[in-house]
Amino acid sequence: MNAEILTIGNEILIGQIINTNSVWMAQQLNMIGVSVVHMSSVADNRNDIIKAFEDASNRANIVLITGGLGPTKDDITKKTFCEYFETHLVIDEDVLQDVTAIFAKKNRDLTDLNRRQAEVPQGSLVIRNKNGTAPGMWMEKNNTIYVSMPGVPYEMQAMLLNDVIPEIKKRFELPFIHHKTILTQGIGESFLAELISDWEDALHEKGIGLAYLPSPGMVRLRLSANGRDELELIRKIDEEIEKLKPQIDKYIYGYEEYGKEQPKIEEILGKLLLEKGLKLGLSESCTGGYISHLVTSISGSSAYYNGCIVPYQNEFKNALLKVDNSIFLEQGAVSKECVEAMVKETLVVLNANVAIAVSGIAGPGGATSEKPVGTTWIAVSDGKKTISKKFIFGDNRLRNIHMTATTALNMLRKLILNIED
Repeated sequence: MNAEILTIGNEILIGQIINTNSVWMAQQLNMIGVSVVHMSSVADNRNDIIKAFEDASNRANIVLITGGLGPTKDDITKKTFCEYFETHLVIDEDVLQDVTAIFAKKNRDLTDLNRRQAEVPQGSLVIRNKNGTAPGMWMEKNNTIYVSMPGVPYEMQAMLLNDVIPEIKKRFELPFIHHKTILTQGIGESFLAELISDWEDALHEKGIGLAYLPSPGMVRLRLSANGRDELELIRKIDEEIEKLKPQIDKYIYGYEEYGKEQPKIEEILGKLLLEKGLKLGLSESCTGGYISHLVTSISGSSAYYNGCIVPYQNEFKNALLKVDNSIFLEQGAVSKECVEAMVKETLVVLNANVAIAVSGIAGPGGATSEKPVGTTWIAVSDGKKTISKKFIFGDNRLRNIHMTATTALNMLRKLILNIED
């Protein structure tokens, strides 16, 4: 079964609000075995909306629509619904009671404009709104189902979960769709694709799809399959992941289950530190405390995080972390010698079991011919073993800071687990 998601509203097209509704709806549909084949947004314009309805009927069995259900003149979805389905608006008494009750609860008078919220296209299956005044509407034409819901996220979400999805499941026999995503760090998309090429080629004949989802410093590999036996789909995908692991195990830092929040590297590291009973200390130069921000964004991080030193200027690297001034003169602050001195002293100053130190040229200034923008040194240590590496991330300052942070956190994770590069 195929679905299309259509959002209506000028506010989306001019970038005034972010269209989070479509992403959320797509996830919910996918989890019940409905394939989303198209997403689009149209203006509050009668011709554009009708054209979108007509186009959708050629692609999808069901069209989910959000937006344009308010009582004001710029909200024209209900009127356009009536035109497309050749019907007219009527007052739904149940909805009118709902709207009246909402205004009575707020001690406000029900105006004629508010009363119009109870108008629905005659012949529609009305979806009552338990969280607002705009009802949803379910109508059918040319073997396609159209469901219109409010654009307010929590109102739409309640309708979809409590009314629309149960009705879809009741009417249609749906397959299972299973996704599992491998989270990798430390290898680029093209290098990863080349490394796993033979494994990827074998997936197609087994009915498994593979998608590469790159982001700064990371690549996610999403495996997908659909069928009637959910447990068999899970087994099949897990089996292929086990075959892949020997090839890229050193790059894998976690897994993502579809529909759940993606695990963050700082969260995965935090759980590991807690499990091992380790205390973390940081010294950050080029990232200016961003790694500390990531670490402390995780609830409960106080159980394993001791603190951070941000010696942005060389004089404070010397004063706070005892980095010898000769290092700045001979090798420079962005060097192996500097970050190794920083990380070793961080263990002492912050009374930590493990530590990270970073120093780099985030840009756009500060580069030399030997050290271009993006040059970064990262060191991690547990007091017994210290690992330092040089990276050249690129010429975008914020991206360099983010990639330095995620790379550093993953380097420490690998040190703790004794994973060799």
